[in-house]
Order: sequence, then structure tokens, then C-alpha cells
Amino acid sequence: MHNLISDMARAFGLPALKQAAGVVTRRLPIPQPLLLTGPGASARLGQVIGDFGHRKVLLVTDTVVAGLGLMAPLTAALEAAGTPFVVFDAVTPDAPIPVVEQGIALFERERCDAIVAFGGGSVMDAAKAIGLAAANKKHPRDLVGYFRGWHGPAPLYAVPTTAGTGSEVTVAAVISDPKHGTKLVIADTRLVPDMAALDPCVMTGLPPAITAATGMDALTHAVEAYIGGWSTAGTDRMALAAVGMIYRYLPMAYRHGDNLEARENMALASTFAGLAFTRANVGNVHAIAHQLGGRYHTPHGLANAILLPHVLRFCAPDIGAQLAVLAVRAGVGKWGDGQDVLAHRFLDSVEALNATLGIPRHLDALRTQDIPELAEAACWEADTNYPVPRRMTLADCEAVLHAVLRPKAARKHTARKPPRRAVARAPS
Repeated sequence: MHNLISDMARAFGLPALKQAAGVVTRRLPIPQPLLLTGPGASARLGQVIGDFGHRKVLLVTDTVVAGLGLMAPLTAALEAAGTPFVVFDAVTPDAPIPVVEQGIALFERERCDAIVAFGGGSVMDAAKAIGLAAANKKHPRDLVGYFRGWHGPAPLYAVPTTAGTGSEVTVAAVISDPKHGTKLVIADTRLVPDMAALDPCVMTGLPPAITAATGMDALTHAVEAYIGGWSTAGTDRMALAAVGMIYRYLPMAYRHGDNLEARENMALASTFAGLAFTRANVGNVHAIAHQLGGRYHTPHGLANAILLPHVLRFCAPDIGAQLAVLAVRAGVGKWGDGQDVLAHRFLDSVEALNATLGIPRHLDALRTQDIPELAEAACWEADTNYPVPRRMTLADCEAVLHAVLRPKAARKHTARKPPRRAVARAPS
């Protein structure tokens, strides 16, 4: 069935279905959380949650965040309000299903009626999946796809500790199935948190490498939302604002991690990019990055950063006007320079920004023998889900993957293994 649908998608491009999906996406009511911003926002969120009178709150996080004591202002506010809470700090990268199951069990055992996600993208994805699964008494696998639950989750609050995923404003939760080496997407407008705190104080200790990768993740969200086929005037405003802020503040946050101005503006940029792509969707960069994450556990932001320059150069013949606008908003050119000049400046600037941030040009984990299957899965995901500005053939996608293959690995001619179907699944 996979091959049949994939062949049909490549043969016909699913234009009618994509056009219909684009119409729905433009008109679908998507809630936006109430945002608290600035230093101390996480404590203020704790105060507000305390005022809501919840029976017990599940705090979803990871061991690193918990160990650093970043939640202390929020938990102190909850304690001052007399709001009980229990901490679930077992979340690991990619939000594996067994971890999500543990969180569901704790939520139910403690009779919680609200969730606070305090961490990066994996933490927020896990929290969303826990809330939706508990509300519907369903296993997370049964929620994969679009609107698979009858009931929305318990009230959900978010405190992002990285500026990249935008999960505090998005409709999706990406979890992983380690048994099959896949990434799975749960999408539901009710997964958007009710409130979020963008607190730069919880981001000041972020290591430079993570600052760089998550910041480029946000840039990828903004750029793919802007160049895709489902963009609107509203998503364009958000995406272009995010691009300008990221070019201005990401190098600053990378070099000076304790700069609160840079951290706060990167948090806002990530949120703006999240608001853009949650309606306009993403594209080929994400389609390929999801396969690398599912196969090699490559951090999502890092995969996006490595792939973005190559995918943009592939798409360039069809998006010259958009690239020119991006160049102006990024501050690497000005009107009057000419569209072609501006487009090339933006393409060059993405590579330069990666170099400034220490992003590697190649992916060490990528293996030559895996490329055909990774390309097949990425094309399937893009063909059936994303409004890409230029469609990739299998050969196109394989060429991009070969471009990010470490040169020494590229010279090795390893026999292909029989394809296996443990690849990332997009919503269906």
C-alpha cells in the first residue's frame, strides 16, 4: 500500500488534495496561547496557574532542566498558591513512546488535571502527547495523524527553554517509536498550549552549540513557511519578522549566552516562526530531517541547519522573488540591488550564518547505503504533506543527501542493504 500511494503521489503530485488542504489550513481556526514574556515570566506563569485552582499539576521536563533548578521560580509560585504538583523528568530526546507511556501513567495515578511543559521541543511534544492520550484513553500510536482524539487535553502550559521549535504555539507533537526507528506526528489544534512563558532567564545557560542548532531550527521554520504554497499575509508577517530577528540576535546569543536581550528576542523569533509554520506548514528540509532523526537520532535543529542551504539552492529557480525579500529582511541586501543579486546573497548568507555558528557542513552519522531509503521516505513525506515550492524527485533528494555526506564516507562504496520500512511517518 505504501508503494502504491507513493507511486500515485509522485505520478500526480496530489495537486487537488494539496490545494484542498491549503484552503482548509488558511481558514482553520487555530488558537494562540496567551504569552507572558520577559525575565521572570516563568514565575508569573506559576502565579497564574496557582490562581486557576487546579487539583494537581504534572510538570513535564527532563533531568538536565530539573538538575539545573530552572523550574524553581515556577514551583515556588505554585507552592505559594497552594497548588500541588508532581514532577515527571524522564523525557529524553525525540520523546520516545515508552517515556510518553510513563508520563500518562503518572498523570492518571496522581489524578492530575493540568500539565506544564518545561523544556525543549521533546519535552513539549511529550507533554502534548501525554495530555491528549490521557484525555482520550488511547495509546499514543492511535493518535498519530490529524484529529484522532474526541477530547482535547487537560489545560496545557509551556515554558520553552530553547528558542527553536516553536512548540509553545504549534498544533503538533512529534514523538518517536524506538522499536521501529520512526518519528510519528500527532496533529490537533487543541494541542496548542493555553499559556506560555517566554522567559530569557531560563535560556542563559544554554550551550552555544544548542543555541546555534535551535536558532537555525527557528530560521528553517520561518523560511519554509514563507516560501511554501500555503503562506498567507499573516504567516508572511510572522515569518519575515522572525528572519530579521534571528539574523540580528542569534549570533549575539551564540557568542554571549547571558545576554537577556538576545535571548528574549530569539524566544520571540522562535514563537513567531512557530505561528507562521503551524498554518503555512514546512517543506523539503523537514521531510529529509525527519528521516535523519528517525534513523540516526540526529537532533532536529542540527539536521535542519545542515540541510537548509542545500534545499534552498535546489528550490532557488522557483523562488527568486521570495529569496530577494528574505535577503532584505535579513539585512544582507537592499532594494535596488536586483532580484538575482539579492537571491544569491540570501543563499550565501545562510551558509555564512551556519559557519559563524559552528554548524558542521556534513552529517557524520549518514551512511551511503541508507541514502536511497531515506530519500524515498523523505519524498513520500513531502509529496503527501507539504506545499513545497519545488518538488523533489528521488534523484534530487539523493543528491541533497550526498551533498551532506562526509567526503570520506562518500568515497566508500558499500553494498546496499534490503530496504526496511522503519522510516519516519508523517500524519495520515
